[in-house]
Parts: sequence; C-alpha cells; structure tokens
Amino acid sequence: MAGAIARHFDFAGEGTDFRRETLGGLTTFLAMAYIMFVNPTILAAAGMDRGAVFTATALAAIVGTTLMGLIARYPVGIAPSMGLNAFFAYSVVLGMGVSWQTALVGVLFSGVAGREKSARAVR
Repeated sequence: MAGAIARHFDFAGEGTDFRRETLGGLTTFLAMAYIMFVNPTILAAAGMDRGAVFTATALAAIVGTTLMGLIARYPVGIAPSMGLNAFFAYSVVLGMGVSWQTALVGVLFSGVAGREKSARAVR
C-alpha cells in the first residue's frame, strides 16, 4: 500500500518518503483540529445548530482536503475560514440584526458573484 501511495504522489521525485508525509499529515490534522470545536461555537452564537455546524465543518474539511490531496496532489488542508465565520456571526447576524438564514443567502450570492468575476477574468 505504501508503495502505491509513494508512486501516486511521486515521493521520490519530490524528495520525500512515506514516513515524512505521514508526519506532515498528522501535524496538519492536529493544527486544524481546533476548527471542529471553535467553528460550531462561533456560529451557534448566531443561532445556528451546533451539531449541524460541527457536521458541516467536518465534511467541508474532509472533502476539501481529500480533493486537494488526491486530485490536485497538493499537500494543503482546506477548512472553513474562522475569520469570515466570526465576521458572519458577530458583525452581520448579531451586530446588524440580519437572520442567519438571510445572511447565508448573502454568502451564496457573494460566492456566485465572485465565481462569475473570476470566470470573466480568465477569458
């Protein structure tokens, strides 16, 4: 199994080995693990269900990191942005009085608009 992984990620060409990459993955996991507890706390302050946010945070991190590793072969951990989540909860929802449901629609529109802008820039 380690040989197949080493070939897929070209460990020899990258000057690394299975042990080093395993330690790097464990270090990244430990550095990101706090997000699983902090993110639900922040978004629960805005009225969102803590359990649902925990699950969504875990799934987003798992899917994003897995795709970056397996498809892009890029060793980066992906997870929700704590700064943006704090802005969402404390400034928009609690500070401005916007419901979290309405604020999430704003996040959706922002993402779509940003994607459209990026697509035009590529053309």
